[in-house]
Amino acid sequence: MRILVTGGAGFIGSAVVRHLIANTEHEVLNLDKLTYAGNLESLQPIASNSRYEFVQADIADQPTVARLLARFEPDVIMHLAAESHVDRSIDGPGDFIQTNVVGTYALLEATRGYWSQLPEARRSAFRFHHISTDEVYGDLHGVDDLFTETTPYAPSSPYSASKAASDHLVRAWHRTYGLPVVVTNCSNNYGPYHFPEKLIPLVILNALEGKPLPVYGDGKQVRDWLFVEDHARALVEVATRGKVGETYNIGGHNEQQNIEVVRGICTLLEELAPQRPAGVAHFADLITFVKDRPGHDQRYAIDASKIKHDLGWVPAETFETGLRKTVQWYLANLEWCRHVQDGSYQRERLGNTEHKDLIA
Repeated sequence: MRILVTGGAGFIGSAVVRHLIANTEHEVLNLDKLTYAGNLESLQPIASNSRYEFVQADIADQPTVARLLARFEPDVIMHLAAESHVDRSIDGPGDFIQTNVVGTYALLEATRGYWSQLPEARRSAFRFHHISTDEVYGDLHGVDDLFTETTPYAPSSPYSASKAASDHLVRAWHRTYGLPVVVTNCSNNYGPYHFPEKLIPLVILNALEGKPLPVYGDGKQVRDWLFVEDHARALVEVATRGKVGETYNIGGHNEQQNIEVVRGICTLLEELAPQRPAGVAHFADLITFVKDRPGHDQRYAIDASKIKHDLGWVPAETFETGLRKTVQWYLANLEWCRHVQDGSYQRERLGNTEHKDLIA
């Protein structure tokens, strides 16, 4: 099949693209605006593959997206392009509304125009897969409750509210216009190529540099952690085999308190890091509790029984095996990290002239 992936230079998107090229025979067009979180270095392992193409474009640019759809003729669209960092959404919510809400609307309209012109057999087989988050559900206050596909929405941050809005748009385009959609909501992802502002890579890199390891509040917020390569497998299963109109929750079955995640990283670094920073006896000594962020959700946890029952997907990694692989990857790829930290990764952005040539 021909699969268009939006946001394919981001953390989860690049994992999906790498998985599709390495483990399937599908052709992939990666459409990414290359904001600060888009990194073409994350796609180096497959960048030269003949089944892969990259185009720099904005999903909110509906005419450009429409031209790309007409040229590439996708069978599936996997929509991952989104602003996704909660702290950034609190400081500047406008970008989240523009990308996650307006951008999704523009993409849906371009897709509807393309899909409506397809021959009947291709129209029936087409899928628009919208990738969302468990944060749209708000948080859980009990210790045993789980988010299911029918949990009411109660977003807490500008980020989660913008993703909730995009989920509603996708479902409305299905009900109103008949666009064949599937939706997934996932728990916290972690793994290789994660942008260093996120908790796990931030802790790893700060520890190696002897910097404080910031933990919000008392650190007892609970998250269900999902290894990104497990998530990529699940997303491809849903995009290619999921039932139209259905939602699938994807979780790692790995609930952990934030403070325990940080301590686990410190323990692994004691074992795996070549040397400690000067003046640091133990990495855990760097843990620093900081003021909690506004509206911080206390607990997320996913019931992933539907995707297991319907599609046979289960995570391959436990949190212990996934975290070890993640720490090992960062230790072995410090150059990738340095390129992100010093901004040099952004030099791989395509110029406007090249962009126009690609979509002509």
